Amino acid sequence: MRILVIKLGALGDFVQAMGPAAAIRAHHADARITLLTTAPYAELARAAPYFDEVLIDERPGFLDPVGLWRLRRRLRAGRFDRVYDLQTSDRSSFYHRLMGRPAWSGIAGGASLRHANPERDNMHTLDRQAEQLRIAGIAQAPAPDLGWAARDIAHFALPERLLLMAPGGSAHRPEKRWPIGDFAALAVRAARHRVTPVVIGGATEQSLGAVIAERCAPARDLTGRTSFGEIVSLGRRALHAVGNDTGPMHLIVAAGCPATVLYSAASDPTLTAPRSARVSILRRTALAELSVEEVAATLPFS
Repeated sequence: MRILVIKLGALGDFVQAMGPAAAIRAHHADARITLLTTAPYAELARAAPYFDEVLIDERPGFLDPVGLWRLRRRLRAGRFDRVYDLQTSDRSSFYHRLMGRPAWSGIAGGASLRHANPERDNMHTLDRQAEQLRIAGIAQAPAPDLGWAARDIAHFALPERLLLMAPGGSAHRPEKRWPIGDFAALAVRAARHRVTPVVIGGATEQSLGAVIAERCAPARDLTGRTSFGEIVSLGRRALHAVGNDTGPMHLIVAAGCPATVLYSAASDPTLTAPRSARVSILRRTALAELSVEEVAATLPFS
C-alpha cells in the first residue's frame, strides 16, 4: 500500500502532526509512506521513523500552471492508495483534485474519509487530528515525541543546570512577544540560582539573544546556531523552558522538558498550545501586563 501524508508547516503544527504520523505508521505497518512537506522541515522529516520518503512541495502559485503541472505529475507518479491530509488548508485540499481524487482523509470536498465536523476549527489541533484519524479507522494517536530527533550538543560545552529561553516569535506579530527586558530580568534571576540561561531562536532573533547576554553575563546566546534536533537535545537537558507562543517551544515540550509558555490575546492556547502535564500556560491580553514575578513563580528554582 502507498500512503501520502501532507504536512507543510509551520513548525509548531509540524511537531504536533508527529503524533498522528506515528499512528499512521503503526496502522499501516507494511505500507510505503511518503511525506509531502516544505523545505524548512525536510531535514527533521527525514530523521523521523515514520516516513520512507520525503517530497518537497515548492508551493507553486495558483497562477503558475507550469509549477502546478510539475507538482501534479510528481504526486500522481506516487500512485498513492490513500492520502492523510494533516495540513487541511485550502491549498492541500486543492491537491485532492490535482491528484485525481484518491482515497482522502481531510476536509476536501468529496473526500472519501472527510472530516466534516463543523466545530473542527474550535478544537485543539491534537483533538482535531485525532478525530480526523478515527474517521479513517485509526483509533488512537499518541502525543508527539521527538526523542528520535535529538542531536549531539557537546560542542556547545554547556553546564549542567539550564533554563531554555525562547524570546522570539513571528516577526510580524510583535504582540505575541513578552518584552525582552523581562526575559533578561528572568535570566538574571535564574543565574542567581546557579542556573544558566540559554537563549535559542532563529538568525533573525539574534538581537534578542544579544540583549539577554548583555544584561546577564552568565547567559549563553545560541540564537541562530541551533538545528531543530539540537533544540530537542537542549530540551532533554534543561531544567525548564520559558518562551512565547512560537514553534521552538513545541520542539522543547515534545522533548519532554517542563515549560512555561506565554500567550497574549493574539493567539488561543486552547487551540494550539503544546500539551503536557508539565506545561504551564500564562496568558494576558497584552504580554507587557505579565510580570517577571508571575513567570518566575512557575520555575522549579524560583
